[in-house]
Amino acid sequence: MKQHRLAAAIALVGLVLAGCDKQAAEVELKTPAQKASYGIGLNMGKSLAQEGMDDLDSKAVAQGIEDAIGKKKQKLTDEELTEAFTFLQKRAEERVAKLNEDALKAGKKFLEDNGKREGVITTKSGLQYEVVKKADGPQPKATDVVTVHYEGKLTDGTVFDSSIQRGSPIDLPVGGVIPGWVEALQLMHVGEKIKLYIPSELAYGAQSPSPTIPANSVLVFDLELLGIKDQNQPEATEEAPKKN
Repeated sequence: MKQHRLAAAIALVGLVLAGCDKQAAEVELKTPAQKASYGIGLNMGKSLAQEGMDDLDSKAVAQGIEDAIGKKKQKLTDEELTEAFTFLQKRAEERVAKLNEDALKAGKKFLEDNGKREGVITTKSGLQYEVVKKADGPQPKATDVVTVHYEGKLTDGTVFDSSIQRGSPIDLPVGGVIPGWVEALQLMHVGEKIKLYIPSELAYGAQSPSPTIPANSVLVFDLELLGIKDQNQPEATEEAPKKN
């Protein structure tokens, strides 16, 4: 996050905080503009909370907005402000690095314990799976397009994506998804159901593809291989865990 974006975010949230301090009982959320204004403050507040910005002084923020609007002399020099923003930026980066490191350690511990369970198979790459329902159908190749049903979870059970909940299986290219899926699909037979435990390095690694999947997450999937598509048929446009 750049310094100017941090400053803008603080200012916007401050605007909301100042308004709430002065006229909380008078706030109306009826018009599109009012609703959008609330949405801006809500989104910025969530973003700053994720960055660890939970110690903002709403009165100081409001004072800064008032001085700027009233064209008053600012109470801090640009150098002092830059120093403050740099401090906050560094703190946010350190916080994210700590969270990522903790997630990586937790993921490794989870896989270590999970691999000891009866029925769990660990491949050379570190991918883990257990067969829920066996079948003798054909196995897809990396160049095939397959039809699958799946549900993806974090290790704490939080569901982040599910074709099962949507009630609609999807078509996807075997070679066009995350490495853990590429490997797993080629191990499966049509008609089989498996439970996948994908190390972060075979998923999204240190990158967070969405707020629902933190960096360095081990991903757990219930995966069913329904069929292998005829290559002459058009591919579906549904989303699946794509590789970066």
